[in-house]
Amino acid sequence: MVKKIDSKIVGFKVKSQEQDAQPEAPAKPEIEVVHMHEDMPRPEKLLGTTYKLKTPEHISEHSLFITINDVVLNEGTEYEVRRPFEVFINSKSLEHYQWIVALTRIMSAVFRKGGDCTFLVEELRSVFDPRGGYWNKGKYVPSLIAEIGNVIEQHLTEIGMLGKPEVDEHQQAFLDAKKAELAAQDEKEEDKGNFPPSATLCYKCHTKAVIVKDGCQTCLNCGDSKCG
Repeated sequence: MVKKIDSKIVGFKVKSQEQDAQPEAPAKPEIEVVHMHEDMPRPEKLLGTTYKLKTPEHISEHSLFITINDVVLNEGTEYEVRRPFEVFINSKSLEHYQWIVALTRIMSAVFRKGGDCTFLVEELRSVFDPRGGYWNKGKYVPSLIAEIGNVIEQHLTEIGMLGKPEVDEHQQAFLDAKKAELAAQDEKEEDKGNFPPSATLCYKCHTKAVIVKDGCQTCLNCGDSKCG
């Protein structure tokens, strides 16, 4: 078949007979990506994670158990993601029952709505108890609700919805120095433990390592002796 070329040739490609004989590869079917939305029915099976939240006794005598159930969307494809679907909080204490039920229902509704639900973390962590916060595991917590927000943050980080907070080089250097200082203190405490229980304090090296040796008070740590 002859075809007349009316325009200027700007490029060409030679096609071999083998390429003519090869059938064209079938087009890949388009994947319909599923997103979270409020009309999504609850699946029969969800993946759940339970976190134990232990608070000081003046806040709550019993621990809180926070269970977050996730749904896996687009499973087995490159678009597979894990998203929170519902949350439950259980405790033996009935003191906080009403607001816990209300809070879990609201958070579950936000999860099922779809979209970005990470704002819940800051909203919960910004709640302050008018009676004052408390210390838990060496960290100040402004309220029990704020601590629930910390658990939500931990879970969203584990399933990939929140990135792990990055520490700059100055903060990392400070943390490394503190860790080394604590390690040195622990080592010193271990060294102190090698001296007899009856040893008294040495006022020179400030170590509890002074014993009576040959009728003279002698420090087993630094060697200081009252007898010269």
